[in-house]
Amino acid sequence: MFQIDFEGKQIEAEAGANLRRVLKKAECNPHNGPSQWLNCKGMGTCGTCAVEVLEGEVGPFSAQELWRLNFPPHFRENGLRLACQLKVMSNLKIKKHPGFWGEKKS
Repeated sequence: MFQIDFEGKQIEAEAGANLRRVLKKAECNPHNGPSQWLNCKGMGTCGTCAVEVLEGEVGPFSAQELWRLNFPPHFRENGLRLACQLKVMSNLKIKKHPGFWGEKKS
């Protein structure tokens, strides 16, 4: 079991678990505002579950994630990852940024 620190809340996750599913199960929404209803439900196409991984390992980019992070408002160079495409590989510290897409770094 791994520990995920998401906005100060500690969540347990199995190795290899999908980060978006783990967060939603713990009632920690990886989406901001209306994007909690207007999203792709984990398909990696909308980008609204973008998070910053501050600590820990989540594995390589999936092809879907690379595709989505290649056009606005996201860019791979911004250091964000899509929670719906991430597998928990270690203890994590995750930050969700403001904005509909979670793209605005504070």
